[in-house]
Amino acid sequence: MLEVLRVTAYRRLFTAQVVALAGTGLLTVALGLLAYDLAGARAGTVLGTALTIKMLAYVFVAPVMAVLVERVPRKAVLIGADLMRTGIALTLPLVDQVWQIYLLVFILQSASATFTPAFQALIPTLLPRERDYTRALSLSRLAYDLESVLSPILAAALLTFMSFHLLFVGTAVGFLLSAAMVVATPLPPQQITVRRTSVLHRTTLGTRIFLGEPTLRGLMALNFVVACGTALVLVNTVVYALELFEGTNTDLAIALACYGAGSMAVALTVPPLLDRVTDRTLMIAGGGVISLGLGLAGVLAAAGQSWVLLLAVWTVLGAGTSMINTPSARLLRRAATSASRAHLFTAQFSLSHACFILTYPIAGWLGATLGQEATAGILAGLATLGVLAALRLWPRGWSPISGETATVQEAHQ
Repeated sequence: MLEVLRVTAYRRLFTAQVVALAGTGLLTVALGLLAYDLAGARAGTVLGTALTIKMLAYVFVAPVMAVLVERVPRKAVLIGADLMRTGIALTLPLVDQVWQIYLLVFILQSASATFTPAFQALIPTLLPRERDYTRALSLSRLAYDLESVLSPILAAALLTFMSFHLLFVGTAVGFLLSAAMVVATPLPPQQITVRRTSVLHRTTLGTRIFLGEPTLRGLMALNFVVACGTALVLVNTVVYALELFEGTNTDLAIALACYGAGSMAVALTVPPLLDRVTDRTLMIAGGGVISLGLGLAGVLAAAGQSWVLLLAVWTVLGAGTSMINTPSARLLRRAATSASRAHLFTAQFSLSHACFILTYPIAGWLGATLGQEATAGILAGLATLGVLAALRLWPRGWSPISGETATVQEAHQ
């Protein structure tokens, strides 16, 4: 897996990703504690709303920005987005009203909606061989998982001698270091295609490719399954840890770390697994794991007795998430052309996060009104429906390598 780090440009971009994610991990913990500081037991509602706003930025800003910056050098796009995120992170410690969280989260995530698709679309150009690209995907997933594991642990250590407000400074440092690494990264010349089509046509190109390709329609259903599991963890872990189990800030960080550990364990095994099983088999199995984990979370919310078992369930949810997310970019790479690659990765970024517009409010608002047991049960039911939809939308044996439809070919033009 580590062989791909011999490619200098990829190694430096991967390092930039790691340090930015470390800062993002501190931000996750700090936002949860800030919400609890301002709203108490209704912190889940605040977080649910803030994360829904984050998803709105991802869904509506990402496709527009992909078109607006398509003639701008990739390096300038990445650096500019990182600097914007740095500035917003330094503003968050000054927040004393809930509405200010919502505003700053929207601006920060709009910058992320510009950065992430541009970053992801670069990797296939740096690593054109599928074997190398698969390993890069696992490394990328591992980076996300290390963020989930190590950042909460780091946050827990820092919280023993400083206010959670200073965690936002750590977030800013991560984004700033990421920008510095991008500055030092040599990137291949950018091929800019002058298009005579309208902005609307280019903005919706990636989505039209998704709708025309059965494999990607199945991916859309599995994106929704991931959103169900992730919403419960990101929105309501603070409620499980501090309210249901009457734990501490450190317990919150440990629970989030267990979620990341489960995902990391799977990411390390994905490359050899995909030599033996198909993407479809692994990803749909991951959907089943998430559905099971959500059901168990509902049982634990009702019983409220075993903290260790809760940590195990969070680990299972992380594993299921990685079983879907790690191979997903392989499907995009196969369905894309050089002209449509950036639009397709942007569409995946936008459409996958659109699912959270439904699941975050369910996790936050229903959790505050119906309780955690009912909320986890509802999310488990929705995740199961997503798995069944994927089975129907993604026919067994279908691959975009040999089965690209006329609709997709039209959309590429």
